[in-house]
Amino acid sequence: MAWDLGSGLEGKGVIVTGAGGGIGQPTAEMFAAAGARVMAVDLRQEAVDEVVAGMEGDGHIAAGCDLTDLDAQSALVDRAVDELGNLYALAHLAAVLRRRSSMDDVTEDDWDFQIDTNLKASFFLARSCANAMIAGGVGGRMILFSSQGWWSGGFGGSTAYCASKGGIVSMSRGMARTYGPHQITVNVVSPGQASTSMLLTDIDPAVLESMTKDTPLGRIADPSEIAPVVVFLASQHARFVSGATINVSGALQMY
Repeated sequence: MAWDLGSGLEGKGVIVTGAGGGIGQPTAEMFAAAGARVMAVDLRQEAVDEVVAGMEGDGHIAAGCDLTDLDAQSALVDRAVDELGNLYALAHLAAVLRRRSSMDDVTEDDWDFQIDTNLKASFFLARSCANAMIAGGVGGRMILFSSQGWWSGGFGGSTAYCASKGGIVSMSRGMARTYGPHQITVNVVSPGQASTSMLLTDIDPAVLESMTKDTPLGRIADPSEIAPVVVFLASQHARFVSGATINVSGALQMY
C-alpha cells in the first residue's frame, strides 16, 4: 500500500488563508489533491478565483476577505462550516510585511498594520476556527505561520514584523494547551527564505544573494517545498504533534 501524505483528509473541510499566491497557493492545491474540500481565502477575490478553478476535486470555495475585519472573519468561518460540510483544519498563512531600513523609520501605522494583521487577526481567526472544530466534535488541526525572525530576532525596520511572528509562536503554544483536550492540534511552520512576492518585492539584490549564500543548501525554497509540511501536520500521521514550531529553512537557522 502506498503511503499517503494527506491520510485522513478525504472529505475534510480546510480553510487556507493567503491562498492567492506565495506558499498559500500550493498549500491549497495540495490539500485539494489529498481529497479535502478547501476554502481558499485571500484579500484578492480574483486571485483565489483563479486558484480554485485549477484545483483538483470539487466543493472548493474561493473567498475574498479582509481578515482584520473580525465580523467578516466570523462570517467566513460560518460559511466554511456550512458550505464545506465541516471544518477540520485551518492553515493560516496570510501576513503582511512593511520593509523599513531602520528602527527609526518604523511608524505607528507600520506597527499597527503588521501587528493587527499578523497577530491580532490570527488570534481571533484561530479561536473562531477552534470553536467550530469543538462544535464539530471530531477534533481538528490548526497550522499557523511564523518566520525565522521569531528565533533570530529582527534587526532595524524588520523588528515590528518579527515581533508579530514571535507572538504567533507564543500564542500557538497556549492554544495547543487550551485546545488539546478537544483533540485539536496547534502547530507553527517557520519557513526560511522562499521565492514569494513578500520576500522578493523591493529587496536589494545584494541582500538576496547574501541570504542565499548563508543558507547551507545554497538556495531559497520554492513554495511547493514548504506546502507538504502543512499538509502533513493536518494529516493523521501528525495526530500526536502539537505545540511544535517546525523549522523549514534549509538549515539557515537550527533549533
